Amino acid sequence: MPTELETVDTWWRAANYLTVGQIYLLDDPLLEQPLTPDHIKPRLLGHWGTSPGLNFVYAHLNRVIVRDERQLIFVCGPGHGGPAMVANAWLDGTYSELYPSVTRDKAGMQRLFRQFSFPGGIPSHDAPNVPGSINEGGELGYSLSHAYGAVLDNPDLVAVCVVGDGEAETGPWPRAGTRTN
Repeated sequence: MPTELETVDTWWRAANYLTVGQIYLLDDPLLEQPLTPDHIKPRLLGHWGTSPGLNFVYAHLNRVIVRDERQLIFVCGPGHGGPAMVANAWLDGTYSELYPSVTRDKAGMQRLFRQFSFPGGIPSHDAPNVPGSINEGGELGYSLSHAYGAVLDNPDLVAVCVVGDGEAETGPWPRAGTRTN
C-alpha cells in the first residue's frame, strides 16, 4: 500500500506528463513509438515553467481536502498554467464528466493533447471552461479578487490562490468604461 506522500508524488508526476503532453504532443500520447517531429505540435503554447508548481499545489491540496474533509478552492492565476489545471481536472475525472468525448483512456488522452491550444480546441489559459475554475488567468486576471470573493460568499471555504506574474505586475484592470483618474 503506497504512503500518502507516494500517492501525491504519483499524482504530481502524472499531472506533469499530461501537462507536457498537452503543450507538445500532437500524436502518440503514450509514446509507444520513437518520438518524431510529426508527433510534435507545430505551434507551442502554454508555459511548462509554471506547471510543475501548479501541479504540486493541486496534488497537495487534494491530499488536504481528503485528509481533513475541508471545503477548499484553488484559484489559479497564472494564465498559461492552463494545461496544468486541465491535466488535474482530467486526472480527477471532472473534465471527462463535463466533456464526455475526452474519455479517461488512451483515446481520451489523445483528444486531450490534440485539443489544447490547437485550432478548434481549448485555450492555453486557465478559464471557466475548466471544471472547478471560477476565473480566467492571465495578465488582466482577477484571481486574488475571485479568491477573496469566494470566501466572503462562504466563510467556511478555504481559498488558495496562486497569482501569476502578469497579474502581480499589473493587478486587476478596471472594467471597460470606468475612469482610472
